[in-house]
Amino acid sequence: MSLQTRLMTAVIGFVSLILVIVAVITSALLGGTLERQLEVRLNGYSLQVTKWVSQVPAQFADIDNVLAERNPGVPGILLAVSSTEGGTSGVVFPDTKGELSGVSQTLTSADLDRINSALGGRASGTVTLDDFGSYLVVVQQAPNGVNVVTGLPRTEIQNQLATLLTVIALATIGGLILLALTTAITIRVGLRPLRAVAATATRVANQPLDRGEVQITERVPASEADPRTETGLVGSSLNKLLDHVNDSLASRQKNEERMRRFVADASHELRTPLSSIRGYSELSLRALKQQGGEAAVESTTTSLERIQAQSLRMTRLVEDLLLLARLDEGRELVYGTVDLTQLALEGLSDARPTAADHHWNIEAPDEPIVIVGDAGRMHQVVANLLANARTHTPAGTSITLSVSREGDEAVVRVHDDGPGIDPGVRDELFARFARGDSSRARQTGGTGLGLAIAKAIVEGHGGHLTVASEPGDTTFTVRLPLSPATASTASAD
Repeated sequence: MSLQTRLMTAVIGFVSLILVIVAVITSALLGGTLERQLEVRLNGYSLQVTKWVSQVPAQFADIDNVLAERNPGVPGILLAVSSTEGGTSGVVFPDTKGELSGVSQTLTSADLDRINSALGGRASGTVTLDDFGSYLVVVQQAPNGVNVVTGLPRTEIQNQLATLLTVIALATIGGLILLALTTAITIRVGLRPLRAVAATATRVANQPLDRGEVQITERVPASEADPRTETGLVGSSLNKLLDHVNDSLASRQKNEERMRRFVADASHELRTPLSSIRGYSELSLRALKQQGGEAAVESTTTSLERIQAQSLRMTRLVEDLLLLARLDEGRELVYGTVDLTQLALEGLSDARPTAADHHWNIEAPDEPIVIVGDAGRMHQVVANLLANARTHTPAGTSITLSVSREGDEAVVRVHDDGPGIDPGVRDELFARFARGDSSRARQTGGTGLGLAIAKAIVEGHGGHLTVASEPGDTTFTVRLPLSPATASTASAD
């Protein structure tokens, strides 16, 4: 069953049960009250009839002599007397709409036996006579020893209870119909946000999300996504989920595009040395076949030198890609004690001969700044940042390498006063195979992996690599914790 059907069944069922219980209790209480009132009236009539019987000698005490000159005047009353000398006899005064119908009717022996069985030695009881209906009867003994039975019909009580139950039944049926309609409307309105959620989810499910650029625009209407209600909270949660899925799909598409660019760039970088190797190999083979002597040796030697140079270039590219892959997996770092001050001095000493037309400066404290990290990889970070500054700035540029300690962090900065970085490529500056040639003063022959490797190494140490650039002021900043959590974990392992 649907949720609406289950809710309606439960509500109507419980309400019906409550109404039935109320009807039973009400009828029982009313019936008991009417029975007690009838019993009080009956006791009064019984005393009166007993007085009449006591005025008749016991040997003549039959119903005819008792009522010879008396009329009880009570519609429906039942009278019976029993004595040893006079026997047992009785009559019933029929009740027609609360009035005496005329002549009394004599009780048969079967009726008298049934009254006797109903009393069973008790002072009162209820008996049902075939021709007269149900009666409440009481028995008393007159002073002359005659037993007097007096009874009143229970028809009025039964009619009142029947009327009450009929009214309750009709009111219950009408109330249940009204309750069913009200409940159905209330539940339908209350579940409308769920239907809106289902419709939205169905539309989203019918969209192709497995390929291409995908954007989920379907949302549960704001009127059906009120988080203050239970059903509205479902719609609000679905909207949040769809927002997250939409952002994830956009991120996935962006990663796919970045991967395609990465594959294209890697293929381009590898194709160049491979083409050179193939060309020089063919040239060497042709020289060996067509030329002889020293000319062939000289041509072959030159080709082999170019092949070796291109092989080394391709090897460096593959090693850089392998390093990035291992850093992405959290590998390749060997932790130990690293003196950043000494490392900066060595890095600047290595960089100065490669660009004598630049002005090299260093700012470092006298005391060492020691961190826990991979000395070799940190040296690579400094070397890559210095090489980046040297390569992308014109001659005469001042490059300053500084090392300092700020709180619980060690900070390494590489600053230059060159032309700055083009804002159009700044967001992708640390991406793999990213180049800033269009914004720098001269072309580069690098692969575009230097900054990506530096960023991966710094993040592997739990630090951050950022850049701030404007014309005449470009600064790469490396912030490293003095003791990264990854190093502590590695030491514990």
